[in-house]
Amino acid sequence: MEHIVIIGNGIAGVTAARHIRKLSDKKITIVSSETDYFFSRTALMYVYMGHMKFEHTQPYEKWFWKKNRIDLVKGYVACVDSQGKKLVLKDDAEISYDKLIIATGSKPNKFGWPGQNLDGVQGLYSKQDLDQLEINAPNNKACKRAVIVGGGLIGIELAEMLRSRDIPVTFLVREDSFWNGVLPKGESEMINEHILEHHIDLRLSTNLVEIIADENGRAKAVITDKGDTLECNVVGLTAGVSPNIDFLKDSGIELGRGVKVDRFLETNIPDVYAIGDCAEQHEAIGNRRPVEAVWYTGRMMGETVAQTICGNKREYNPGHWFNSAKFLDIEYQTYGWVFGENSLKENEQHFHWRHPKEYNCITVAFDKKTRKFLGINTFGIRMRHEIFDRWLTEEQSVDHVMEYLKDANFDPEFYAQYEEDIVAKFNADFGTNISTKKKSWKRIFEKAS
Repeated sequence: MEHIVIIGNGIAGVTAARHIRKLSDKKITIVSSETDYFFSRTALMYVYMGHMKFEHTQPYEKWFWKKNRIDLVKGYVACVDSQGKKLVLKDDAEISYDKLIIATGSKPNKFGWPGQNLDGVQGLYSKQDLDQLEINAPNNKACKRAVIVGGGLIGIELAEMLRSRDIPVTFLVREDSFWNGVLPKGESEMINEHILEHHIDLRLSTNLVEIIADENGRAKAVITDKGDTLECNVVGLTAGVSPNIDFLKDSGIELGRGVKVDRFLETNIPDVYAIGDCAEQHEAIGNRRPVEAVWYTGRMMGETVAQTICGNKREYNPGHWFNSAKFLDIEYQTYGWVFGENSLKENEQHFHWRHPKEYNCITVAFDKKTRKFLGINTFGIRMRHEIFDRWLTEEQSVDHVMEYLKDANFDPEFYAQYEEDIVAKFNADFGTNISTKKKSWKRIFEKAS
């Protein structure tokens, strides 16, 4: 019986296992050193905040794995012998395979800061990180202040977590506005205001220089490039993540930032595949990044590689880019591509609308010459994925999107609706005379069916 071994029990690896089982009777083994069972990584913050227990983050009961004949091995893979087709674990145990799927995810970035390995310094990615945070910052008596380094999504999540226990937080962001490498100017500035309103000490254009230890080898302060010394008990390193591939350096598997794969998620070694955060496309797919550390692409890669391994060879096709997140209590969605100020394309025009009083805004990107719709960001307004995916596929114009923007609104009827105000500003900004309309859902999707 063919043996499929999967390294990593995150969303990519577990999805691959589930779909291989649906399609075949192959022997399946998942190896992971993080936890006994698969859990939802995005829910870790809610465990710390008291909204749920850790067991609530596990979507499958313990009996699920045995019933579906998926063997679980808790262990750390020290190296891969791709010629001998076997894994060597840290305890020297060996696992042979016929086909191997590498789904080892990401690890937090460290940039060689003095003191970065002290006690009290940690990231926020794994279950072990969550457990460590409970030790380092159980309450505001044990932790008088935390300093977070890095202005991305993980940083804002960690800040929200710590503030939920009334722990003072200083947030060091090297850019001159929060996440402005991704967000356009108006959105980034709005999030700056929102962070400050939540009593988080946001320090822009500020870099970490050094983490200072106390007499017991624990972090007691940080020094910034502004010359400030900030006393703290916890330092959160959230300056992004990178593929977790160090154990593969002598495997013969081609590596770049991640594990190099083709469109079928195959590596340069026969019968070895890579999926999820650790996979890097040899050639980028459209405008998508070669490495994408997001939940839904990991799931899609797992489904795709399962088809290939079970004889239905299939290319990975993630479709149009989309993502969602929360900035404290503001919901964020993006469909298509809306580039930040520093990475704006030559042909890209932005339209930005913001509510005068509330934290609601949108930014629409379109081609200056052709007026083709390129993408949209929304904050505080829920939109329908299916509608924007269809408009992007049909290469609709920005004028069409504005005219039928009401169709895309996903907020309940009793929520405030902003389309009239949005379109009025669009008309004023670009000299158009668009009026808002609404099609029936049946008409919108009748072609698709």
